[in-house]
Amino acid sequence: MALFDLPLDELRAYRSASPEPADFDAFWTKTLQEAREHELDARFEPVVTGLRTVQVYDVTFAGFGGHPVKGWLTVPVSVDGPLATVVEFIGYGGGRALPHQHLLWASAGFAHFVMDTRGQGSTWSVGDTPDPVGSAPAFPGFMTRGVEDPESYYYRRVFTDGVRAVEAARAHPLTDASRTAVTGISQGGGVTLAVGGLVPDLVAVAPDVPFLCDFPRATTVTDQNPYREIGNYLKAHRGRTERVRETLAYFDGVHFAARGRAPALFSTALEDQTCPPSTVFAAFNAWAHEEKAIEVYEFNDHEGGGPHQEAVKLRWLTNRL
Repeated sequence: MALFDLPLDELRAYRSASPEPADFDAFWTKTLQEAREHELDARFEPVVTGLRTVQVYDVTFAGFGGHPVKGWLTVPVSVDGPLATVVEFIGYGGGRALPHQHLLWASAGFAHFVMDTRGQGSTWSVGDTPDPVGSAPAFPGFMTRGVEDPESYYYRRVFTDGVRAVEAARAHPLTDASRTAVTGISQGGGVTLAVGGLVPDLVAVAPDVPFLCDFPRATTVTDQNPYREIGNYLKAHRGRTERVRETLAYFDGVHFAARGRAPALFSTALEDQTCPPSTVFAAFNAWAHEEKAIEVYEFNDHEGGGPHQEAVKLRWLTNRL
């Protein structure tokens, strides 16, 4: 696959033209206030897994609307005190999977909290959290569920779940609330950006090949799913383009990045047609905290840096947590 996006020097200077809603902060303040009217009710049930070096807890907490959201908390055995914590979000279509599939961060001595993604988890990894909210007609997938109104859009619920996941992780006595980082790949990277912009006291934010960034460019520069779901919806619903764009602006990673208050490590791949590098750089260049870096993988597609990026993140987070 050849390079298809802007040259690297232009990417480093690229800025998104995504318009920020005038009431962006008010919308999210109201959304989180409404979520917090429900008790967090974080519950941690020990799980017998056969793993000898870690202890796993099956987690349930109240997310958007008070809806129960699942997760895993994994910690090293024989823990002496509160641990620095990595909260992770999952890629598009996937769920929290099985506990033995998440061993990296606990093996490195961190507490590791994996949030299940509501309504997903039936594509490449299993999930256990339903989305009890319906929507108007939508194109198959999740990108257009409720997309004509920010109040009903699917990712309003997911991003709120992400903030509540951080709160749930911090509620366990083995986690150190003052040393919390968030990370994720693709959709998980997009949720990472949203949480990084909505939670003011994180220590580090690490989105990899993040999805849900720079919607005006993403929906026109690539014909790959999931972004193409939006184009296919608008093929059927002619004349609704502006309404959809107005909704998506409330969920654009670029606007959350402008509110980022923690050091950040991004990654992108220059042959990535799923999350084009210009959309990733749009969020990176908007990231507000002065301490930020981006790893660039010139000849990779959406797999990005893969295990190489995991090694980079492990060193980077160890120095900050």
